[in-house]
Amino acid sequence: MKNIAYVRKPSPHLGDGLVTHIERTKIDVERAVEQWRGYCDALARCGWSLVEVPAVDEHPDGVFVEDAVVMFGELAVITRPGAPERRGETAGLADVFGNAGIAVDELPAGDLDGGDILKIGSTAYVGVGGRTNAAGIEALESIIGPRGWEVRPIPVTKVLHLKSAVTALPDGTVIGYPPLVDDYTLFPRFLEVPEEHGGHVVLVADDTVLMSTSAPRTAEMLQLRGLSTICVDISEFERLEGCVTCLSVRVRAS
Repeated sequence: MKNIAYVRKPSPHLGDGLVTHIERTKIDVERAVEQWRGYCDALARCGWSLVEVPAVDEHPDGVFVEDAVVMFGELAVITRPGAPERRGETAGLADVFGNAGIAVDELPAGDLDGGDILKIGSTAYVGVGGRTNAAGIEALESIIGPRGWEVRPIPVTKVLHLKSAVTALPDGTVIGYPPLVDDYTLFPRFLEVPEEHGGHVVLVADDTVLMSTSAPRTAEMLQLRGLSTICVDISEFERLEGCVTCLSVRVRAS
């Protein structure tokens, strides 16, 4: 089995996407589509096979597909987005993953956005306080707890999602820009980065991370730690509080 990245093309109404913690600015949708293609190309160059899930043009935020479905090993969990306007983004995803031979479960209650879930080993850190609530976390634990996952709630008040503040390096070290992190002491290992978007990385190989061109100093810092960095321009999506993690759902080869 190859590494597979599920992606969804941006809606022509992307500019109407929700904005919560930053000031709204005008979105260049044509440029956003070009950037999305560049993001997809970068994943392909790293050896990932791309699968485009059906578009949901009526949902401006649909491109942020990781909010709607999260992988836990060989299980895909269909979420219940905390913003009512985004609930329709999950339609049809159970069939997409089920037809690919992937086990699927659907969150039965509560609010939960995939962007609030940071997985390190068998621990799922879940941001609570914004788009995800306690009922959503309890429902998630009922699904993944029996599969050996430990669920740890993490307060999120300064950004949209937990992974808007922190992500993790291949060795499990959590990285983030301190002004956006509620309490970095909740993680066993934390590394401060010098730029807001430096806290957002996708692990595309054992020693390689995908990140935004908006964080060049962080890229240099990670390179000094022995990591390779693949940098992509996603500035139009950053105007909507998006980052490299939420633009794909990664299914890793077992």
